[in-house]
Amino acid sequence: MTFSIVARSADGESWGVAVASKFLAVGAAVPAAVAQVGALATQADANVAYKGMALSHLDDGATAEVALQRLLEEDPGRDHRQVGIVDVDGGAASHTGPACLDWAGGATGEGFAIQGNVLAGEHVVEAMRTAWEGSPADAPLARRLLAALAAGDEAGGDKRGRQSAALLVVSDGAGYGGLDDIAVDLRVDDHVDPLAELARLLDLNDLYLTASTEEEKVPVTPELEAELTAFAAAQGQRDFHAWVGTENYEMRVDPELAWIDRRVLDIVRSTGA
Repeated sequence: MTFSIVARSADGESWGVAVASKFLAVGAAVPAAVAQVGALATQADANVAYKGMALSHLDDGATAEVALQRLLEEDPGRDHRQVGIVDVDGGAASHTGPACLDWAGGATGEGFAIQGNVLAGEHVVEAMRTAWEGSPADAPLARRLLAALAAGDEAGGDKRGRQSAALLVVSDGAGYGGLDDIAVDLRVDDHVDPLAELARLLDLNDLYLTASTEEEKVPVTPELEAELTAFAAAQGQRDFHAWVGTENYEMRVDPELAWIDRRVLDIVRSTGA
């Protein structure tokens, strides 16, 4: 009762899962990923134990195909399962048990596995594949995954309707403060339009929880520092860093105030206007 895409980025640095379903909090059950190990989605009559088991197999060096084979061999309920796996090298495997509810099936290619059950038809998977393969290979993985998921939704998605969606992307040093591998971990648990809400949250995630690129960094001159100090005082803060912490922009301003993100500077100037 779910459709998903599991994939690795073209540069081999990120792994992720995007999933949607007429099911409450699909993100709590389906996706799992670890940087430099791989990613998977477990669905249909989901065996959530697959997540830890598959990642363990992958971490031990198993390919996606081998990890999948091991999961199925150990599971008497495999005919009711659906799972997609992408390994560290971009190898992909997908399984749809014969007892999964129609329409159910999937597709794999270099670096991706797409699967769904209780879908409007096979064209849902094909729409997702077309969107994935047609998106720029150098685009952020989260954006490519979301675009593929949206294409499946537009093609009919889960034939019962919409309820929840989730997006998980991992990459070394991508987490808050660069201290873990979680680049994106967003869930829309119950919503009339979960894909639109997921897209809104991804925009916020990029602002608050993604480090600034070199192109986004504006050097702080003495004149700009004076402007920022005056702005913070006008906002009732002891200094500019106090304002940054209050507004949760720590990932977008240098701790030594050597630079400030262009978007945060725009917010400062629009707020102070």
